[in-house]
Amino acid sequence: MKSNPKILIVFYSRTGTTKKAVWAILNSLTSFIKSKKINVDIEEIIDTKDRSGAIGYLFAGKDATLKSLTRIKKSRYNSAKYDLIIIGTPVWAFTMSTPIRTYILQNKAKLNPSAKAAFFCTQGGSGSERTFREMEKVCGKKPVALLELTTKEVMQNLSEKKVRGFVERILM
Repeated sequence: MKSNPKILIVFYSRTGTTKKAVWAILNSLTSFIKSKKINVDIEEIIDTKDRSGAIGYLFAGKDATLKSLTRIKKSRYNSAKYDLIIIGTPVWAFTMSTPIRTYILQNKAKLNPSAKAAFFCTQGGSGSERTFREMEKVCGKKPVALLELTTKEVMQNLSEKKVRGFVERILM
């Protein structure tokens, strides 16, 4: 990766787990390349649909299964200005969350053609392989790195080694 890369981390988090993973990635990025200046912006995708609680969980799974789209708040950052886009999602019904699907489809045409992509997901148990395949297909970019984290790994701070490996693969 070129020196002084511009990195955009885009994520959606229904329960806070994926958001916590973002901070682990950011901490690893900054400690890994202390000698270089990096520019990292963070874009949290905000879904206008209430997905809280048990009912929200059920509808989230249904929407993901049907590959539905949702209304998300307008992005603050122009994805065309970045050398690397890191996209993070919780796994819903063995695929990416509806808000991330919506974001990717809304921003796909704006992506810098030479930009690299990396994907990460948080999951209760399984589904990352299918999620990553779907993200690659929808995004149209082969990721330079993938990171799957379980809820337990994130919430109990057990993911440092995995996160560090992800960041190393990104920065190669």
